Amino acid sequence: MNSLALIVGLGNPGPEYRNTRHNAGFLLAELLSQRWETSWRQEKKFFAEIAECRFAGRRVVLCRPQTFMNISGKAVGPVSSFYKIPPEQVLVLVDDADLPLGTLRLRPEGSPGGHHGLESVEQSLGTRAYPRLKVGIARPQQSRRDIAGHVLGEFSSSEQPVWQQVLSRAAQQVECWVTDGIGVAMNRFNGSVAPDSNESTNAKRNTK
Repeated sequence: MNSLALIVGLGNPGPEYRNTRHNAGFLLAELLSQRWETSWRQEKKFFAEIAECRFAGRRVVLCRPQTFMNISGKAVGPVSSFYKIPPEQVLVLVDDADLPLGTLRLRPEGSPGGHHGLESVEQSLGTRAYPRLKVGIARPQQSRRDIAGHVLGEFSSSEQPVWQQVLSRAAQQVECWVTDGIGVAMNRFNGSVAPDSNESTNAKRNTK
């Protein structure tokens, strides 16, 4: 396993977007920085915020692109190139409106699925073969197509308990990826977080 890992949280910069559903990747990256007791610094040459630390003996670089979601690759490409991190060690944290709220889905590769942030990362890395952890934010019940207002809105008070649990669970999954690799992290954590439990339910696990 490569000793250096890059973990990228996707989102939009600015206080108006801070707690929105579309910023799930940013929020997860922030939680990881707190758990690992590291701080962020602005790196204008990378168009990103960077935090560096060691976790379980591995050197980890956290990244939050400051380019806005749709051109996230403008930051991811230069950061991964500078640190000489191969795509298989670049873990992207991202929201997914096609997954129910509270669902985690880690994959070693895949298509962007219409997510413009992932499309930009794919273009910058020149491959789809990079791991991504998708955090379900669900689609609004009243509309299956126009979801801009939904993803750019904040979690409701009824959603907050599940969201806080899945955020914690996602952080544990990232830590497992760092220490034990993607196979173990997928098998142990992929699935849904029950609203009344801190444990993941395995009934809906999907690790294909």
